[in-house]
Amino acid sequence: MTGSSDRPISFETSSLAEDHPTYATHQAALRSVQRVIETRAPYQNVEVASTGLGQLLKLNPVILTGAGMSTDSGIPDYRGPEGSLRHSRPMTYQEFLHDDAARQRYWARSFVGWQHLNDASPHTGHEIIARWNAAGLIAGVVTQNVDGLHQRSQRAADSEAGSASSSGPVIALHGSMDEIECLVCGVKEQREAFGQRLQQANQEVAEHWNVTQDNINPDGDARIPQQWVDEFTMVRCLNCGSTKLKPTVVYFGEIVPQQRKRAIQDLLENSGALIVVGSSLAVMSGYRMLLETDRARKPIGVINRGPTRGEERATFRWRAGVKEALEWLDAETF
Repeated sequence: MTGSSDRPISFETSSLAEDHPTYATHQAALRSVQRVIETRAPYQNVEVASTGLGQLLKLNPVILTGAGMSTDSGIPDYRGPEGSLRHSRPMTYQEFLHDDAARQRYWARSFVGWQHLNDASPHTGHEIIARWNAAGLIAGVVTQNVDGLHQRSQRAADSEAGSASSSGPVIALHGSMDEIECLVCGVKEQREAFGQRLQQANQEVAEHWNVTQDNINPDGDARIPQQWVDEFTMVRCLNCGSTKLKPTVVYFGEIVPQQRKRAIQDLLENSGALIVVGSSLAVMSGYRMLLETDRARKPIGVINRGPTRGEERATFRWRAGVKEALEWLDAETF
C-alpha cells in the first residue's frame, strides 16, 4: 500500500499564535505540505506499463498533471529528489491573510522569482497533450500547476487545428498566477501590470537583487536574504488601498472553488479513464480525483519518476520521465 509520513523538514515558522481562530486550519495545511509519499506498490515491467498506458489513451481519459510535468521547462517540483521542500515550504492561506510579515516575505520573494516562471516555455510533453486535446482524443486536462504552460500550449494547438479543434477543457485545479486579487474589495489586476507597479516601487534596489535558478521555487517565488525582504516596498490595491493582494491561486489551507470541483467531476464522469502525469498526489484535491475514478471502477494509469499516492489502485504504473514517456506514447499510440 501507499503511505505517507511527516518526516521533519526545517521551515521558517509563522507568527500565527496558537489561540488564533485559524491556527488549527493552518496546522492541518502544514501537515499536507509536509506529507511525504512512500510506496509499496509492486514494480511494473516497463513494456507492460507503457503499452497499457497506450491502451488507456484510447478510452477518452482525463489527464491530471502535477509539478513533475513542468520540471522539463525549468520549473522545480516540490517533492522530488531536488524539490523545493528540501529547504522551504509554500505559505498557508491563513499565514498570508493574517500575518503581515509573512505576506511581505511572500511578495518580496515573488518579485524576485516571478520573471523566471514567466519566462518558462512549454516543452514537447505539454504540446503533445494539447494536440491530443485539440483532436478530441482525451476528455480534457486538469493541472495542479499554476504556471499556465498547459493553457499556452492549448491555445497554440487550438489555433493550429482551427475549426477542426474539438478540445476538452483545461482546468487549473489550483488557479493561476496570471491574476492578482484584493482580499478586501475583490478587485482584480493582471499580474503583468501588477509586476510593473512592483518594479517601479522597487527600482532603487531591485537592480542588485539577482538569484540563480537553484533558488527558484515552483510557484515563482525565490529564496532571498532577509535584508531584501526588509528593503522591499509593497504596492497597494488600486481600488481600496489595501496591501492584502494575493495571486488567484489556491493556497494550502484554502478551499478549491465549488464551481471548479463540479467541472472536474463532470469531466471525470464523461471520461473512460484517468492518467496521472508527474504528480505525487500528496495534496487531497488531486488525490480525490484518483479515488473517485477508482470508485467508478474506471482504469487508472500513472506516469511519474517517484511514488504517487494511491498508485496501488492504478492498473498501469510507469516509472519514467514525463517528457520522454509522452513522446513515446504519442509516437506509438496515435
